[in-house]
Amino acid sequence: MRLRAADRLFMTAVMAGITLFPAMAQSLSPEQQQEPANPVEMIEETSGGNVEIDIPDSILEDILKEEKKKATGERPLVPGINKMSGYRIQVFSDGRNQHSLESRARARGSAIVARFPKYRGQVYTFSSAPNWYARVGNFRSQGEAAAALAELKRAFPQFASEMRVVRSRIVVVK
Repeated sequence: MRLRAADRLFMTAVMAGITLFPAMAQSLSPEQQQEPANPVEMIEETSGGNVEIDIPDSILEDILKEEKKKATGERPLVPGINKMSGYRIQVFSDGRNQHSLESRARARGSAIVARFPKYRGQVYTFSSAPNWYARVGNFRSQGEAAAALAELKRAFPQFASEMRVVRSRIVVVK
């Protein structure tokens, strides 16, 4: 049987332990040779049942951030396209006049991009029978979406009553 170098090293350490530990035990005084106490029992006896753990603030902050992400379901961004829960601004929603709904939804999105080029590539037009929708943006927080909504309402007062922030699956590119 052939052993790898790591296996040979492990076997050497085990053999050394077998030969050294009895010799070490014999060199201890009788008080030191007693059975070691159960660590849990030792802690209970010495602390009176109260255990205090000192965690550095930097590590504690990292732990709390991770717990918050788990609680909210937020995943860390990876390079590339990330889909996550967020907000969009609904700028069009209608189910009347079926023959012109798609073109009206697309026109509304185009008007917003013409006035606000920062939303280029962030206009989402889709149908969920019998309605057509146009939604704008990829906002990670409701506050961010609300600020953009106010800006759009000022720019398009004729559509302001139809505009609102909606929860949506968003796309974030990192």
